[in-house]
Amino acid sequence: MNINIAVLPGDGIGPEIIEQALKVTEAVCNKFGHTLSYRKGLVGACAIDATGNPYPDETHALCMESDAVLFGAVGDLRYDNNPNAKVRPEQGLLAMRKKLGLYANIRPVTTFKSLIEKSPLRRDIVEGTDFMCIRELTGGLYFGRPQGRSEDGNTAYDTCVYTREEVERIVKLAYEYAMKRRKKVTVVDKANVLATSRLWREVAKEIAAQYPQIETEFMFVDNAAMRLIQWPSSFDVMVTENMFGDILTDEGSVITGSLGLLPSASVGVHTSLFEPIHGSWPQAAGKNIANPLATILSAAMMFEYSFGLMEEGRLIREAVDASMDANICTADIQSQGAEPYGTKEVGEWIVNYINNK
Repeated sequence: MNINIAVLPGDGIGPEIIEQALKVTEAVCNKFGHTLSYRKGLVGACAIDATGNPYPDETHALCMESDAVLFGAVGDLRYDNNPNAKVRPEQGLLAMRKKLGLYANIRPVTTFKSLIEKSPLRRDIVEGTDFMCIRELTGGLYFGRPQGRSEDGNTAYDTCVYTREEVERIVKLAYEYAMKRRKKVTVVDKANVLATSRLWREVAKEIAAQYPQIETEFMFVDNAAMRLIQWPSSFDVMVTENMFGDILTDEGSVITGSLGLLPSASVGVHTSLFEPIHGSWPQAAGKNIANPLATILSAAMMFEYSFGLMEEGRLIREAVDASMDANICTADIQSQGAEPYGTKEVGEWIVNYINNK
């Protein structure tokens, strides 16, 4: 099979973790006889430096011509807490989501047996956690208009907007995933306060009636945040709007013990994008200390979701599990007292595992 992808390393640790994910992708393609072709594009702060635009037209054209996008992270300390910045790296990510029609972010949250003790929660609470959060990605407060501040700067406003069509497509996607899993959907909203949430709940009830074999529960977002800590294994598929999903998925990721472990997929109208859930961590750039596993697991999702190559994805997951079992880990997940490995060394170990399997 021809594997044609766009590669967007981005900022901070992005280039380092993407480098390792690419090496793993190349190893898998060689192993299974696939032809890999890829081109790199600019996004984020590096794109602003080069073009003035955090998501240049050339990068968008590259993504549109590709079967999938492998993405690192965006963000730069020069733009943090800088109210005078007219354009920001994160605007490139939002523009990419909107222009590519990436309306659904899919984040699996699972625990790794070898890292249970790294979780801030007790073993008996987190053990067996395996759920998927499906977050709406192109609507809500992050894209609502009007948005801005008053002339004197003392008042700021954002607008949360959702249409029936936007809610229908994301909720239907959640039910389709639940059909392949444990047949339970949790719809998270704030319908006791927000008009947009009442639309979400109304539409979700209509769609739930089309899937009588699936258990549906409706949960306010504050309750969902508590349940994630008290009983995370009770979730199967969680679906929610953009901002709630942003917050809850980051909370859920901590259950695993490290932000450096969780991949994600953003699917939509034109192509799909695969990225780790963590940020660009600019303070660590170039130090060879970033955990590449989430990005490598994002490559596994790419093989599975974009190309239907399930065996290839399984081999990558197996190699990642084997690396942790062998304590080939970066500092964030390394066992106490053991010497941590660098980003490159972890990637090389996984490539060798794939080559020798």
